[in-house]
Amino acid sequence: MFSVRGVVAQLAAAATLVGLCCVSARADGFARNDDTFLYFSGVDLWTHGSFSYGGMLWSPGGLDRDGFTFKALIGTGSYQYTSGALGGLTVTGQQFSGFVLPGWRFVRDKTFVTVFAGLDLQHHWITPYDPASDLLGSHAGIRGAIEVWHEPNAATMIAADATVSSIGPSFAARAAYGWRVADAFYIGPEIGGFASRDTYQQFRAGLHVTGFRFAWVEWSAAFGWAMDSDDRDGFYARLGLHVRR
Repeated sequence: MFSVRGVVAQLAAAATLVGLCCVSARADGFARNDDTFLYFSGVDLWTHGSFSYGGMLWSPGGLDRDGFTFKALIGTGSYQYTSGALGGLTVTGQQFSGFVLPGWRFVRDKTFVTVFAGLDLQHHWITPYDPASDLLGSHAGIRGAIEVWHEPNAATMIAADATVSSIGPSFAARAAYGWRVADAFYIGPEIGGFASRDTYQQFRAGLHVTGFRFAWVEWSAAFGWAMDSDDRDGFYARLGLHVRR
């Protein structure tokens, strides 16, 4: 039924927000400057769907300082699920999502904690029509998020993130650890999980590369294995970039 399988699309949007920890924190040595805008984009791919996104982060007092922080994101994606209401037919869905999240950043030395709360907007199309669909059409809700970045020392990093939406409702979280390589980027393990109304769960485990800088663009990437409660395991991959101004 749709409430179990089609909810993957909504969780993809949540996962995208969770995957932005390297966007909202410094991954390049915390060199303080007067940058106030950060523009980002990326894509999240897995066996039964994809999600691409773009957005901006604005911190009028500086991206690396305490104070008000505003995040806006728009994205679109596609997904597939098997509908019990349609006798096992494969349904293809598409979605559009948007977040508008004011928040506040707390900075202590090399530890960043940012909290957000704001508006979550989603619209879903599916083919063929599924009468059991509970995400079909437009939805508005409230989304909250927390993002943590910490450097225990000059050679390591820890990131942890979580987000929850009243649409569904749904929840997503991610944690990562990394080692600095050649003073150029971090690499290490990551784990993540998504859930909605106790009817669908997905767990991810893989490797990430964070903070690789080329010219004026900073890149991040991840790949690994995803396992879900529908027994549809497979690979996932994520690629993102951001620019500070």
